[in-house]
Amino acid sequence: MTAAHDAADCFVCRKHRDRGALIPGGPVAEDELIMVSHIVTPDVMGRDGTTAYLGHLFVEPKRHAPGLGDLTEAEARSAGWWCTLASRALLEVAGAEHVYSAVIGDAVPHLHIHLMAKYPGTPREYWWTRLNEWPGARRGGPAEIRDLVHRLSEYMGGATAADSSEPTAG
Repeated sequence: MTAAHDAADCFVCRKHRDRGALIPGGPVAEDELIMVSHIVTPDVMGRDGTTAYLGHLFVEPKRHAPGLGDLTEAEARSAGWWCTLASRALLEVAGAEHVYSAVIGDAVPHLHIHLMAKYPGTPREYWWTRLNEWPGARRGGPAEIRDLVHRLSEYMGGATAADSSEPTAG
């Protein structure tokens, strides 16, 4: 299978190309290489549920790249910079007390770095991979996601990775 064929069939490439409901509230931030977005509600993906865990972001290269080792040097720098800035936004704007990050890549062969806010009061048994299972978890539908995306985006101030080698808030 060719890289062009992979990209044509790729869910993340389609998400970047079509946008709409696959990027609830629009991009949190982006530059020419990377997009930061919020997770969709399960119903958008044809699953049960109309709310999503608030503060679950994705940092993704716009070019089809299956994993971290497939990034160009510029994409790697930009992805790291956006992970840092988006994590700061989740801490400062969303009120997270910690931000988890992960690259799994088993189901979707296009790099997407998960950033997941852990909020104060989250019981230890729900930390890390079980955050969204906690009955008291912060969840929201399209309106709440749109509001959070707007606030995170404002905090990130339309920055681009080319602005600075040291990310700044605000």
